[in-house]
Amino acid sequence: MADSFIPAGPELEPSYVGIVYPWHCDHMGHMNVMWYVSKFDEATWTFFHTLGLAPSKLRERECGMAALEQHLTYANELHAGDCLKIFSRPTKVGTKSIHFSHQMVRTEDGVVASTCSLIAVHTDLQTRKSIALPENVVASAKELIGSTAKDTCKD
Repeated sequence: MADSFIPAGPELEPSYVGIVYPWHCDHMGHMNVMWYVSKFDEATWTFFHTLGLAPSKLRERECGMAALEQHLTYANELHAGDCLKIFSRPTKVGTKSIHFSHQMVRTEDGVVASTCSLIAVHTDLQTRKSIALPENVVASAKELIGSTAKDTCKD
């Protein structure tokens, strides 16, 4: 999966804002990989909310989102006390799945610390089968992508 984060369209709002605490750091003194995944996960749920997949809507429809693939890169270390922001955007959308990317940036100097690209599928929680994304979610994702034919994935 080669999706990379490409800022596009209107200025993106962060999907996560936080800090690296000492307990996030390992014996080598930098933030441990488990915390990158945790912070990207929090950003994912905020991002889903902005697309129209708020937890209350998912519960109401007895639906969920399941990760199928996740790829991380570690570009620069983060240490205790570093403030960070994560920016998220869709890269492709299909009828049942969405590809999206996160970019973790150290707030102080704008350095990219890490990126994460994911593929998630919309699921029925009773049958555990993939189902169509709500039309408003697909429309929101396409609007953020810029709605070109190459940005639609086949699922």
